[in-house]
Amino acid sequence: MTKSRFQLVGSLLRPEELKAYKTQIEHRDDIRYPFYEDFDGYKDTEEKAIRQIIADQKANGIDIVTDGEYSKSMWHLDFLWGFTGIERYIAENGYTFKDHDGGQYETRKDIGLRITEPLSGKNHHFLEIYKDVKEQAGDTTSKITVWGPAHAFTELSVFDGLYGEDEVYKTQEELRAGVIGAYKEFLTDYKAAGGEIVQFDDCLWELFDESNPDSFFREGNSDLADLADAFIAINNEVVDFAHELGLTVWTHNCRGNYESRSASGGTYEAIAEKFLRDQHYDRFFLEWDDERAGDLEALSVLKDKDAEVVLGLLSSKTSGLDDEKRVLDSLEKAASILPKERLYLSHQCGFASCDSGNELSIDQQWAKIKQGQAIVQQFWG
Repeated sequence: MTKSRFQLVGSLLRPEELKAYKTQIEHRDDIRYPFYEDFDGYKDTEEKAIRQIIADQKANGIDIVTDGEYSKSMWHLDFLWGFTGIERYIAENGYTFKDHDGGQYETRKDIGLRITEPLSGKNHHFLEIYKDVKEQAGDTTSKITVWGPAHAFTELSVFDGLYGEDEVYKTQEELRAGVIGAYKEFLTDYKAAGGEIVQFDDCLWELFDESNPDSFFREGNSDLADLADAFIAINNEVVDFAHELGLTVWTHNCRGNYESRSASGGTYEAIAEKFLRDQHYDRFFLEWDDERAGDLEALSVLKDKDAEVVLGLLSSKTSGLDDEKRVLDSLEKAASILPKERLYLSHQCGFASCDSGNELSIDQQWAKIKQGQAIVQQFWG
């Protein structure tokens, strides 16, 4: 396993020729994933862009590469779009994020999901893409990034209510089993395709912080701890299965990342015992680029575990370079809590969780990556 101390979460800014296709996808729901047959030149453009971004990552010293998430329109939904039994449509509203002026910001609207038949993760299109990534990566390690299972289940059950007498799954427990089963099918195929590392991305943890003013989980739930336990149990069942297959399993958590905007607050201190201590991941990518995350002392719950921590002390949301002193001071504090050899550095999230990307240029993106690598060299040597 790599020992480079600078890590990328996964997504990178898309080139304009690829974004042109992704923008067309956003406004149509008469097409089916992976949409290649609906747009002349789309598949070739995406494959060419992926080859280039893998080469760019290798040329810039990145030793665990992805496809840049160029195969996705959004960080999470594309994974479910690839399941048998999922139908996508344009909803009346997008997700709500916080705008720069403190107001509300609405995302793209093609976020609607229907379940049309029992879910299956077999023969997922991501696997063909991953095989190409792995081949192009050569001796460089590669990983795949997909939606965390508990978050996906929460979207389908709590947000969309896709269970009941008129639905494919009659009860929430049936839906839970269907989601977990589809994930296990996907992971089995991923391992067979040569997969080694799977990273589950998730941005709901902080909603379990009872003091978080942005948490809509508090309404109607007398005990958030029980809800958190149910959430974590789903993740752990899937993670344990992946470990049985021989996969290394990581997770990334943030508070939302859409065109340089975030969705929520909440601290790690409030949720550390459950979401850090009790989850079975091998490595945690955590968002710690501003005061919303709370004190680094939350890491102390991991003292008796072997899990590694990637500190997202840098920001992928801004165009300028980060405050190096703040980052180095935070690394020093983290190293006083956990062994230095278990720590890594990254940006708090990817640079393009959706295809439009954050508000910076590709050149600025690579400058920020170079800064992160320089800080790593300064701190670890």
